[in-house]
Amino acid sequence: MNMYAAAILAIQVGSSGWSANLTVFLIGQFNFMSIKAAQVGNIVAGTSSFLPIFGAILADSFFGNFSVIAVSSLFSLMGLILFMFTVTVPSLRPQQCAANVTGSSAGMCEPASTLQIAVLYTSITLSALGLGGSRFTVATMGADQFEKPKDQECFFNWHFFNFYVGLMIGVVGIVYIQDNIGWDRGVGICLAVNILGLVTFLAGKRYYRQVKTQGNPYKSLARVVVATILKRNLSISSASETFYHGFSDGVSMKSLSSPTSSFRFLNRAALKVDGDTNEDGSVAKEWRLCTVQQVEDFKTVIRIIPLWFSSFFLSTPIGIQSSLAVLQALRMDRHIGTHNFKIPAGSFLVFTLVATAISLTLIDRFLVPTYQKLIRRPLTPLQRIGVGHVLTVISMAASAIVERKRLSIVWSDGLTSSTTSVTMSALWLVIPLVLVGVGEAFHFPGQVALYYQEFPVSLHSTSTAMISLLVAVGFYLSTAMIDLVQRITGWLPNNINQGRLDNMFWLLVVIGVINFGYFIVCSLLYKYQNFNDQNPTKVDDKPRQGQN
Repeated sequence: MNMYAAAILAIQVGSSGWSANLTVFLIGQFNFMSIKAAQVGNIVAGTSSFLPIFGAILADSFFGNFSVIAVSSLFSLMGLILFMFTVTVPSLRPQQCAANVTGSSAGMCEPASTLQIAVLYTSITLSALGLGGSRFTVATMGADQFEKPKDQECFFNWHFFNFYVGLMIGVVGIVYIQDNIGWDRGVGICLAVNILGLVTFLAGKRYYRQVKTQGNPYKSLARVVVATILKRNLSISSASETFYHGFSDGVSMKSLSSPTSSFRFLNRAALKVDGDTNEDGSVAKEWRLCTVQQVEDFKTVIRIIPLWFSSFFLSTPIGIQSSLAVLQALRMDRHIGTHNFKIPAGSFLVFTLVATAISLTLIDRFLVPTYQKLIRRPLTPLQRIGVGHVLTVISMAASAIVERKRLSIVWSDGLTSSTTSVTMSALWLVIPLVLVGVGEAFHFPGQVALYYQEFPVSLHSTSTAMISLLVAVGFYLSTAMIDLVQRITGWLPNNINQGRLDNMFWLLVVIGVINFGYFIVCSLLYKYQNFNDQNPTKVDDKPRQGQN
């Protein structure tokens, strides 16, 4: 298991090292306009978060976790090799922009050629494919190595810690090397660490416990939809014997005697008619008949969808803030201490990671037990998500206040037309970044717990991947929103000293408040299906458990 841990840590360091500083790389090495670079960064982050849903499908339904992780890591390696070429081969990147050297007009920048852009985007795409394909399957495969739930619990605690350690090493260490020593050294380290991690992972194959796939867990959902459509003209009976409960004794026989009345039209999928079953009671036409439990499982997924939608506009402000914070840091004083140490702009996001990691420990060890002793009931997943909503809105307001202060210095010093940094310390950005990190410690595990507890048992892997899908949509929406605001307002010019980023953050506050109101309504209408007040699921680890 130590070999597996080292391999996953190395792969995480290698992947986070290049992606964390991508915005700065595009601006400094490929002469991208700052807002466009931020948008590309959001698209890459969104793609890396969107792909795990496909990784989960492939792993659970066809190839298994080991194969998906191995192939994904190879994609990531190929992407890093191409990325290394763009850094080390002068002909694969444009001549450095004169504005980046002398601070003169951005009009002197040489745009990248079609070939240079093609190689760059190919390398980024391959790396994003690799990162996304293995992000959640590594947790499932790690849990498969243990039999007892207690041991799996310990593994998930380790995995969560390992994830953040890898991120912090990449965001702080690798980014510092890229900014202060050279991009070739920084990307070279990412490449070397990635190779080491992949070789170590493959070398341990004979020691891993690999669980065989047990069919497509998504098929039953599709069967409910198809069966409902095929039987759309049938009248629905309330008699229990008219519905199909399964072929043999077991889990399926624990279904309700009759389907529930909610979404009643779906009950047709479990309605038995002549020809649907064989003489022994087994299903004759699987696309025309489902069990009552399968119908109820599908209804559970539908009930969660409104809450799921509320999380889109929880992830969107975070994606916008992370991109704009890097641009703000580039225009602020990043020096600390008496030794003239300068924090890389891309490393400021590590404050969010640290805040999340520390807050998770405090919440799990102190806040939740204290709350349960005082209130005599556990903190529910929806309550955790609600706290995350509030903290995220406060974080956006803090970002707006910090930016307003920065702009006031820009105006007073006459730096509106300049791209130089203001004298204001970039450490002021730590306040909103820490707030959003604490918010993540509440709403991210809360969402994982909610979906893991409420989704059908057969869809636990799907529930985990749903979180990643939320993050992906949030990043895509953040890119679209930045583009929309840039088109209809003057808030987001290439030189943010001429813009009004504070107005952008206030807009996010308004959207966050409206979204929080929608979330409150959905929460009040939602009824838990599986939440146990006496023994709630441990939110920081269990949600990552696979269904294998």
